Amino acid sequence: MAHIIRVGVVGCGEVAQIIHLPTLRDLPHLFQVTALCDISRTVVDAAGRQTPGARLYDSHEALIADPDVDAVLIANPHVYHAEVAIAVMAAGKHVLVEKPMCISLEEADRLAEAEARHGVTVQVGFMRRHAPAFVEAVKRIEPLRGDILLARVRDVIGANALIINSTSRVVRGTDIPAAAIEAAKVAMAEATKKAIGIGEGPIAMAYGLMLGLSSHDISAMRELIGRPERVLMATQRHGGRAITASFDYGHFVCQFETAVDQIPHFDAHLEVSTPKEVIRVDYDTPYIRHQPARLTVLKPHGEAGASTEVSFPTRYDSFAVEWNDFHRNVTERRRPKTSIADAREDLELFKAMAGFMVEAARA
Repeated sequence: MAHIIRVGVVGCGEVAQIIHLPTLRDLPHLFQVTALCDISRTVVDAAGRQTPGARLYDSHEALIADPDVDAVLIANPHVYHAEVAIAVMAAGKHVLVEKPMCISLEEADRLAEAEARHGVTVQVGFMRRHAPAFVEAVKRIEPLRGDILLARVRDVIGANALIINSTSRVVRGTDIPAAAIEAAKVAMAEATKKAIGIGEGPIAMAYGLMLGLSSHDISAMRELIGRPERVLMATQRHGGRAITASFDYGHFVCQFETAVDQIPHFDAHLEVSTPKEVIRVDYDTPYIRHQPARLTVLKPHGEAGASTEVSFPTRYDSFAVEWNDFHRNVTERRRPKTSIADAREDLELFKAMAGFMVEAARA
């Protein structure tokens, strides 16, 4: 019988309500949710109704101190991820932290120090890298990396609310004090300024988009085709809500683009072209569960034709795969592939991208 890990959840907003709590309920042989925490009493009570028997807290300190918590999912506002993760590690408990794991390289280094000091498992929540179609694509592309002609990473999606509001019932924290909301905004601006030298305006907005949506894409890009040698260029437009970049891989260039629009769609993919194959991974919204990532391969067929193969190895939800991997990482003392050190590389690229935007603004 598998060892059951007792999980506490810090931050019970939409991603916890729609994705993580249902996923953990589907894995009772591996996990038991024993504690929930949110600054909003309305939200934590609603999450508690989904999770009978879980103790409810309004502070992460109280949840961390609960002796019936072995590991903590951190899904509260981004700016507080590092603070909570370090406190969890100091208590000798394991961490699954939603992306981004933190805001700055300085925070990443503090997280790495805490991880080394306390010897616990810390996994960053890049569920797209756990998707079976993506894992299959990585294996397929690995021997072809030297032949890559070019690559593209695109993530242009509709605002989450366009999908969530028509498919899910989410309880919102309308009782959160205005002072707490303002404090989070101020903290994020200060953390962003420490990270890139600018705390507000379009470039800060673009950096926030990188930390949020783009972290999925850049993280997956690095696993699929490796880390780029350098950033060739990066731009932001429309107040930081649209980003483009070019990454230099030596013998090829990867083009990157992302934006959030008002169309209820999800155009998120990575595409790699080689002389004899074009390999592409497409993702759909995670807010409707069990939609598999798809692997598409275009290759020659016959003397003058081409064939396209579209596949997905399983409909098993990527978040479920992520949690299964977390269980193995904890119980088998394995290092997660989405580790603190791995996620730090995204922050390095984001800082370099922001540097191009700053220079363009000064020109």
